[in-house]
Amino acid sequence: MIIAGVDEVGVGCLAGPVVASCVILPEQINEIFKDSKSTSESLRSKQFQFLRRNTYASIGLCTPQEIDEMNILNATHLAMKRAINNIQIKPEKILIDGKYVPSGLLNAEAFIGGDKVHQQISAASIYAKYFRDNLMGRYAQIFPKYYFEKNKGYPTQMHKEAIIEFGLSKIHRKSFKMK
Repeated sequence: MIIAGVDEVGVGCLAGPVVASCVILPEQINEIFKDSKSTSESLRSKQFQFLRRNTYASIGLCTPQEIDEMNILNATHLAMKRAINNIQIKPEKILIDGKYVPSGLLNAEAFIGGDKVHQQISAASIYAKYFRDNLMGRYAQIFPKYYFEKNKGYPTQMHKEAIIEFGLSKIHRKSFKMK
């Protein structure tokens, strides 16, 4: 059975897209994946390269503008669907990290904390986080005042102070409120 794992990153950010990944691992795999939040940047980089070479993996994203138009939950689900639609082979079963299965997905099951239990979801977590972190690093070159290379768009104190001083950039989510 072809099983895919799906996870997303960037939900709680003030800037940048929400990114989802869909990963299908080979049946025989020796690599052990953990949730991207509990792995170092260097390990994520190595594992991303491994996944890129040895698995079927895809990305789906929703822009800040789409997030503002439809809300973060709907945008996250759309990013997941895009990732699933972008994968080279179609999975027979889809394991999703989260509480809900996006509408219209068949043979899918959601697991709260699934990235800690299912290798496929953990691998998708690694793939999505590495991709998004690199994207935010590129945005840091375009918008250096916001320190995206450090905060990745998350609401750190430094990021919030930059928004207060310089206003929102083109990649900030206008619908998100700072606390």
